Amino acid sequence: MPALSRLSFEFFPPRDDAGLARLERVRTRLDAARPDFYSVTYGAGGSTRDRTRDLVLTIHSEGRPVAPHLSIGSDAPDAVQSLLDAYRDAGVKHIIALRGDIPSGLGNRSQVYYAKELVERIRAHSGRHFEVHVAAYPEVHPDARSPEQDMAHFVEKVAAGADEAITQYFYNADAYFDFVARCRVAGVKIPVVPGVMPITNYANLVRFSDGCGAEIPRWIRKRLEQLQDDGPSLQAFGLDVVTDLCERLLAGGAPGLHIYSMNQSKVPLALLGRLGHPIGERS
Repeated sequence: MPALSRLSFEFFPPRDDAGLARLERVRTRLDAARPDFYSVTYGAGGSTRDRTRDLVLTIHSEGRPVAPHLSIGSDAPDAVQSLLDAYRDAGVKHIIALRGDIPSGLGNRSQVYYAKELVERIRAHSGRHFEVHVAAYPEVHPDARSPEQDMAHFVEKVAAGADEAITQYFYNADAYFDFVARCRVAGVKIPVVPGVMPITNYANLVRFSDGCGAEIPRWIRKRLEQLQDDGPSLQAFGLDVVTDLCERLLAGGAPGLHIYSMNQSKVPLALLGRLGHPIGERS
C-alpha cells in the first residue's frame, strides 16, 4: 500500500474553556502524526464565526498549519472581507471555501451566495496567498438535482481558482473512484482528497449522515445498530470498516486523507497505525 504522504485533521470550535483545554490535548497527540494542516469548521450562518477565527489564530500562533473553513452562505460581504483580512494578515496559508448552510426562512434569494463566488472573492482579495480547498460530494450534493448538475457546479468552483478538493465522508470507495473519474473527464485536474469519518457512535453517525446526505451502506448500518449498546465492539467494527476503506482508497491512487476527528485523537491515531503511517515523523 502506498505511503500516506498528505494528511489533515478537522476540528470544530468548542463551546467553552473546558472544551478548548480538551482540544489542546487532542491537538498535542495528533501532532505526532505530522499533519499537513488542521482545519476548523464554521457553523451555519456564521454561528461560530468568532470562535472559529479565534481557534484558527491560536493554532496558527503555535506554529501549526491551519485551514479555516470560510462559509459564504448568506453572510454580508464585509464579514467575509474581515475574516480574509485577519487570516491573511496573520499569515494563515489555507482556506476551505464553502457555500455553507443557508439559514431557513431566508426570503431574499439575492442574499444567498455560492462557493464559486467565495473562491472568486478570495482570489480577488488575496491573489495566490491562500491555498484554496473546496468541497466535493462523491455521492452527490443533497441539494443537487442530478449528478450532472452537481459536477457542473464543482467544475465552476475549480475554475474559479481552487487548488484542492476535500470530499464529504462516505463508506463506498467506488463512489469516490467514480467521482474522480468523472472529474477527469470534465477536465478537473486538482487533487481530490477523500474525507474519512471514523465510526465511534451509532446514533451520532446516523444523525450526521441523514443530515448531510452521506450513505451508510445497509450492511454497515445493520451491524452498527446491532452493536450500538456495546461501545468497544462497535468501535472495533468501525475501525475495521474504515481501515479497509482507507486501504482501498490509497491503493487506488487517492492523494491522501482528510480525517474528520470529531475533536478526538484515539481512533484517528489507531486508524493511522493500522495504515502504517509513522507517528512521530513524516513518511
